[in-house]
This record gives sequence, C-alpha cells and structure tokens, in this order.
Amino acid sequence: MQDDDFAFVGRHFVASYYDCDPELLDHVKHLKEALCKAIEGSGASLLNMTVHKFAPHGVTLVALLSESHASIHTYPEHGSCFVDLFTCGTSCSSENFHKVLSEELLAKSSKTMILNRE
Repeated sequence: MQDDDFAFVGRHFVASYYDCDPELLDHVKHLKEALCKAIEGSGASLLNMTVHKFAPHGVTLVALLSESHASIHTYPEHGSCFVDLFTCGTSCSSENFHKVLSEELLAKSSKTMILNRE
C-alpha cells in the first residue's frame, strides 16, 4: 500500500446510462453481479451491499466500499439508470468501473462526469 492510498483526495464518477436492456435493469441478481464486477474492475474493495426492488419496476443498489461507495438507480421503463462511484485516494479506476458496468448493462450511450475532490 502506498501513502497515496490514504491521501485526502477523492474521485466522484457520476453517469447516466441510456438505451440499456430494460429486463437487465429490473433483474436484481444480474445487477448485483454487474456491480460486483465493476467494483472489482475498478480495484475497489466491496464491504457490503444493500438492494431495494421497487414495484412495479426499478432497483436501487448501494455498495459500501473500503474506499467509499457505489450505487445504481434503475428506471427500466426508460431503459436508463443513474450510476455513481466515489473513491478516496488515488488507486481506483473509475474508467474501468464505467467500462465494465456499461458493458454489463448493454448501455448504448452514456453521459459521464468526474469530480475531483480534495
């Protein structure tokens, strides 16, 4: 572990994914697996995850990470979702997180933003 891992800096990646497979956006097991893969791909460490399934559709997942948190809020009726990843330190890759998650959700397009925090 490097001293950079504990620096008072962070990256907050936020994204909107569009034209995703609506069935995948309402499938809890797939979403959990996709988020776990994206977290692993980012280099972050998953501590815990909580999930809420809405009626008639939609899912919210929030993952507690050693580095901070990640979340997905799905809107299957729109084929879209909101995603975020906040990581403290400098060792995690929001680019890898985004690549994996957008592929897993079959997103045809996205809007992303990174906020550097210090």
